[in-house]
Amino acid sequence: MDSFISWVGGKRLLRKKIISLFPAEGVERYIEVFGGAGWILFGKDKHAGFEIYNDINSDLVNLFRVVKFHSGELRRELYLTLNARENFNDFRSQMKAQGLTDIQRAARFFILIKTSYGSDRHSFGCIRKNMAKITEYIEKVSERLNTVMVENKSYDALIKLYDKPAALFYLDPPYHGTEKYYDNKFTDADHKKLCEILKQIQGRFILSYNDDDFIRDLYKNFTIIEASRSSNLMQRYAEGQKKFKELIIKNF
Repeated sequence: MDSFISWVGGKRLLRKKIISLFPAEGVERYIEVFGGAGWILFGKDKHAGFEIYNDINSDLVNLFRVVKFHSGELRRELYLTLNARENFNDFRSQMKAQGLTDIQRAARFFILIKTSYGSDRHSFGCIRKNMAKITEYIEKVSERLNTVMVENKSYDALIKLYDKPAALFYLDPPYHGTEKYYDNKFTDADHKKLCEILKQIQGRFILSYNDDDFIRDLYKNFTIIEASRSSNLMQRYAEGQKKFKELIIKNF
């Protein structure tokens, strides 16, 4: 199934390739460390008996939790919401307000994602949306999340907590050199720290990155697989460049 939202760095176009590289056996727990829209998670009915979705963005994690536990209430909150610039601007200003319930906050965050330009949650997209149709899909997403643990931890704390020999980590950190497009700061020191952590884990990992000399050097002792995906921006603005090069890195 598809994710119910878009997110920066989403893996919709690479999910089949990534999932095809997952181990065929020996995986008891599956952990998405930088969950985002969860395109890989939703790419199969189940990746393991125990699945964990994690993201450091608390508004995103709240949305996932509300979809999982309160999908009916969220649908009711969304159903009569008007797709209007005034609503969009009001919801943006209210995200940091005190007194909102988790369901109200999730609904506002969902609308910001769905009606913003490029899902950036900052600029109104002037896009026609059928909110009734969109909210119907939430029930299917809720069913998929029924057995998924939803976490809101830093990458290092999460890996330490769930690491074991039968664990499979999928990681899609902010791409090197593009960190400004993400809400949470990720520095060169974080890229290096993540690599050092992955060198020492008991479990297996698959890691997505942009094709970058800095990253290639960091992970030169692991298996590096080159991949590419279509880029709408490159197709529109860059002559002769219609593919975005990426790396898939693994320790098995």
